[in-house]
Amino acid sequence: MSSVRFRHADAVRAAFPELSAGVLYAAGVDTPADTRPRAAAYTGRAVARLAGATEGEFPEVLAWRRAFSRMGLKPTQYRSASESLLRRLRKEGALPGIHPLVDLCNAVSVAYAVPVAVLDADRITGPLLEVRPARGDETYTAFGGALEHPAPGEVTFVDSAGRAHARRWTHRQSGHSAVGAHTGRVLVVAEAMHDGGGDVVAEVVKTVEEEVAAHWAATTAAAVLTPAAPEFAFGH
Repeated sequence: MSSVRFRHADAVRAAFPELSAGVLYAAGVDTPADTRPRAAAYTGRAVARLAGATEGEFPEVLAWRRAFSRMGLKPTQYRSASESLLRRLRKEGALPGIHPLVDLCNAVSVAYAVPVAVLDADRITGPLLEVRPARGDETYTAFGGALEHPAPGEVTFVDSAGRAHARRWTHRQSGHSAVGAHTGRVLVVAEAMHDGGGDVVAEVVKTVEEEVAAHWAATTAAAVLTPAAPEFAFGH
């Protein structure tokens, strides 16, 4: 396939100068793999941290709550994906099993307390996947199959077909690009808003890349995005 460029729109970077983002592309993740022992190790780190404070006290979570408030969203109604996962882990003691790679990334997400999105790269229409404010005509597919339209101004991942791959930025991913048994190529995006987030997303991407290499015979490419180098091309 031809390459796809991933970036955050200038308007998003201007509105959220504290944003840090890291990306990973991996091809060849469609063979069976048992990631449960490694996922358990990362989940264990989160459980240990939650023993000393609730997720609502974590600087990483508070930073996303502030970002959601600035987007006009009630933070306790709409939570970042990492906060939702940490909350579930604290209440239930475990995370749901979905897919070996998704489970691993969810475990890394709670270990570092930042959102980690995993998208099926073959379900993204190029040449551009951009995190930008919605116009309102984009189409979002919920996990149940229902079609929705993000509200104008809502931050979402939008591809060149006008398909929204998220609602409310890091709140909820799309069922359209959800990873499943058929998935062979993925785009992983880690985003942080807290002080020191740049170092954290770099560590998250490095960690996921190492785990992918340990579990699959995959080819990978990764980058930390900055205002000076805001784009990442993948899939070529």
